[in-house]
Amino acid sequence: MARDLGRAPPHRAVLPPVHVSEERIIRIDVGLRPYRPSGFRVAREALGDKVLVHNYGHGGGGITLSWGTAKLAVDLGFDPAKPDCAVLGCGAVGLATARLLQERGANVRVYARELSPNTTSNVAGAQWWPASVYDWRVATPEYLAQHLAAAQFAFRRYQSLVGDAYGVSWERNYNLSDEPITRYPARENDPMRALVVNQRDLDPREHNFPKRYVRQFDTMMIETPLYLRRVEADVRRAGGEIVVRAFENVAQVQELPERTIFNCTGLGAGALFGDAEITPVRGQLVILLPQPEIDYNTIAQEGYMFGRRDGIVLGGTYDRGEWSLEPDPEAIAGIIRGHQSIFGAMRA
Repeated sequence: MARDLGRAPPHRAVLPPVHVSEERIIRIDVGLRPYRPSGFRVAREALGDKVLVHNYGHGGGGITLSWGTAKLAVDLGFDPAKPDCAVLGCGAVGLATARLLQERGANVRVYARELSPNTTSNVAGAQWWPASVYDWRVATPEYLAQHLAAAQFAFRRYQSLVGDAYGVSWERNYNLSDEPITRYPARENDPMRALVVNQRDLDPREHNFPKRYVRQFDTMMIETPLYLRRVEADVRRAGGEIVVRAFENVAQVQELPERTIFNCTGLGAGALFGDAEITPVRGQLVILLPQPEIDYNTIAQEGYMFGRRDGIVLGGTYDRGEWSLEPDPEAIAGIIRGHQSIFGAMRA
């Protein structure tokens, strides 16, 4: 029988497994995603004789979209003739907004109830991809155009931050499934597909995962503790002032000396500015001891794993309408079991 000399056998990527056990847990992180079914809100309105620009409600895409919605907000609200600006909030969205304002020549003062490491952004898994941001059934074409523009700008901006200084790096991702993969990270006809790098569906002989269908793609990971410290330091070095302060009502916001105010309060915008649409979506993460050899990520029905340098991040849960920041032992046990079923069955 003649051999097909023109086709080499597929190369198998023998990836090291994550060691998933309760003994390796270094912490449990719980955060509340600020979710709006219609998507994030970037809008301008008058607040007495001041300008108020909203930039909040990013769901599970706050880190990912932060630079992009910051640009939309700054384009919408910054007036060089009124250079004194206030930014409410010191998470990823507030810090990105502050930095882009400074790059336009603004004098920036950030007001925040919490600073890093106590912000919601600090406990984000922080894979660069805008997941769980909106409900496609209610999102308008106008919103989807905003979403794409924000993602495109953020995608380019994060590329300029890749390296040890900001804790941003490119990593390979593997989407694992028992069924054919057609939707994640983006459908073929989705404009977001242009931001998916190096996507390829693998032959079963090319991987050692216990799943029939595996799709690989590359994207960036953000090591949030390091990243947030560095961007906050950038804001301060550029002359920005950061004031620890909570606001109880809009009247207190209106009393600020700055003429232009950017609202990046995330979930807090619901009570402060009367947004009845915004709701918490609780996410719980199990952080394991770092494994230097784990330089890849997985996404599966059982949960996701992000191989960050500061720890192996295992997620995740999506508890809509849940305000509690207390870890749910059953959910944590489920995260552990789900990942044990994947990594314990990886072929040698």
